Amino acid sequence: MSKLVIVESPTKVKSIKKYLGADYDVMASMGHIRDLPKSKFGIDIENDFKPDYINMPEKRELIKSLKNAAAESDFVYLATDPDREGEAISWHLAQILGLNLDDENRISFNEITKSGVEKGISNPHKIDINLVDAQQARRVVDRIVGYKLSPFLWKKVKSGLSAGRVQTVALKLIVDREREIEAFKPEEFWTIDAKLLSSGKSFLARIFGLADGKKLEAIRDEKTALDIVSNLEGQSFTVSDIKRGTRTRQPAPPFTTSTLQQEASRKLNFTGQRTMSVAQKLYEGIDVQGFGTTGLITYMRTDSLRISEEARYAANAFISETYGSDYLPAKPRYFKTKSGAQDAHEAIRPTNVSITPDRAKSSLTAEQYKLYKLIWERFLASLMAACVQNTVSVDITAGDYLFKASGYKVKFDGFTVLYEEGKDEETEANVMLPDMKKGDVLKLKSLVPNQHFTQPPARYTEPTLIKTLDENGIGRPSTYAPIITNILQREYIEREKKSLKPTTLGILVCDLINEYFKKIIDTKFTANLETSLDKIGIGEEKWLNTVSDFYKDFDVLYKKAEKALDGRRVKIPVVESDVICEKCGRKMVERTGRFGKFLACPGYPECKNTKPMPENEIKEPCPVCGGKLIKRISKKGKKFYGCSNYPKCNFASPGIPTGEKCPECGGFIIKGIRGRKYCMNAECPTRKTKSKKDNE
Repeated sequence: MSKLVIVESPTKVKSIKKYLGADYDVMASMGHIRDLPKSKFGIDIENDFKPDYINMPEKRELIKSLKNAAAESDFVYLATDPDREGEAISWHLAQILGLNLDDENRISFNEITKSGVEKGISNPHKIDINLVDAQQARRVVDRIVGYKLSPFLWKKVKSGLSAGRVQTVALKLIVDREREIEAFKPEEFWTIDAKLLSSGKSFLARIFGLADGKKLEAIRDEKTALDIVSNLEGQSFTVSDIKRGTRTRQPAPPFTTSTLQQEASRKLNFTGQRTMSVAQKLYEGIDVQGFGTTGLITYMRTDSLRISEEARYAANAFISETYGSDYLPAKPRYFKTKSGAQDAHEAIRPTNVSITPDRAKSSLTAEQYKLYKLIWERFLASLMAACVQNTVSVDITAGDYLFKASGYKVKFDGFTVLYEEGKDEETEANVMLPDMKKGDVLKLKSLVPNQHFTQPPARYTEPTLIKTLDENGIGRPSTYAPIITNILQREYIEREKKSLKPTTLGILVCDLINEYFKKIIDTKFTANLETSLDKIGIGEEKWLNTVSDFYKDFDVLYKKAEKALDGRRVKIPVVESDVICEKCGRKMVERTGRFGKFLACPGYPECKNTKPMPENEIKEPCPVCGGKLIKRISKKGKKFYGCSNYPKCNFASPGIPTGEKCPECGGFIIKGIRGRKYCMNAECPTRKTKSKKDNE
């Protein structure tokens, strides 16, 4: 019998065909093949919100090929991705190919390995209509919001803007945080540190309270701090109490989609989009030297912390053999998946722990290696023994005051021998105190008052925003990366180093939507809608009820907003700079063009003077014409350096020219990331040699 297996991604085809053999043909749908039309609303609100699905025009030839292959096959298996979106793609394929929805023709691959593919093909089931309904409800709700709110913004603000059910909530979080920062009033406070000496070793102790056990009022000014320092002159610093103990640090659980994006941002400086793109390739399969083409990780869109017993057994054996049995916990460690999470798949883990990062390195790109190493180490560490630390806390009295010092020493490294989770904030440093005993009189080397100011809440970074969205149940982790990318591309927010900062346009759009559609972008409302979608997916709610309830609320708000702003447009505030236009004397204002921000004269069209942003000007001249070089941003968000004389001079480079020429090919030498110099000619032999060395 000839059997056809349809997957989503073409990169899976080779791997899966190898495992299934000659009786199977494998083809890819290339993602969705049907969707709502782009040219019209596509939802029949009066007829139970019936979606008007159409075959995607760009998939016409592919659909024809799939129909022909299905007609020539004895049986068709639908093996799209094992999630809500994948289930909907399978349903659309069944509609187009005329397959029977009662047939058990749906298969899922949690991992693209021999065992994973064989397990999937031997356990076919019917298409889960509940999951299809959940995806359809999400698609219809998002179409209602996008198709109504985006034109509303075009009419009231300017064309090209967009609004989305989840993206606007993410934007509001960033805007609200910025306002918290702006409204924050710092308060002064002081600390007093004593540098003490015991057994020839110095350490720091900080003032904590009063010697009689009473609380010390916060030190709010320099005078109070200096008065305390004065009162401590000539006082002896005596050890009044020592507490020793042990504490354990448990490892972090294996990765979910959300935590993988957070950690890859912290440790690898990857954006969420880049993380998911690289993870997709690791899941779909890579030709690894000595192992052949295989998927290196399990499915990367998951909320679950569950791992299979087979994977646990293999990992335990590897840990015991590599590090010793002491590095396994006394009892197996199981992580509890949070309530409301989709538990259809395991946590993200390596499919084969014996394929260590070092063994796979020669077969991977640099970014694939980094991400695989992160996933591999996190998974192994999650099953290892806890780290045990010996702790000591010392109370030191001096006159009327109590000082404290604490420290710890690692007794057993446990999982930290392999991996430690990154942190968004600074944590306690590993400080070892010298040996002391109760009653010891310590030598005072210095007593230093330090001025501090309370700090405003930090701006969101990509990992902290993802963490907040995930903790509040807003959207799905698989959508976080495209959401952040979208609001960056729409110029609602911008990156300031690693922080996410709202732009003037972003604040205006957020305020406008919040004024008229507050309920729709409320975090609790959005989270509750996500819960309803999950309930539809397990058959506890009907998709039509959820969509209908949402639309009733939305339609009332929309009509009120239309009436309130009838005939009005909201003007985008102009950001004025300190740069004076040398042609007419006006203060120049910030504008945004195809290559990012620039300064323009507000007297346009009378005065058409423009300038690059001061921070974007580069000292090095253009190596072609000698003009000024300007840092710019491409449509895809990538930084490059272009000549200010464009289009007369079209020089553009990913790095800053050094003024040197390549001795091998005569191309321009440029300075890239971390100051590394290389030839900008991609065909230069030096580039090819360097790339080979980087991959070794």
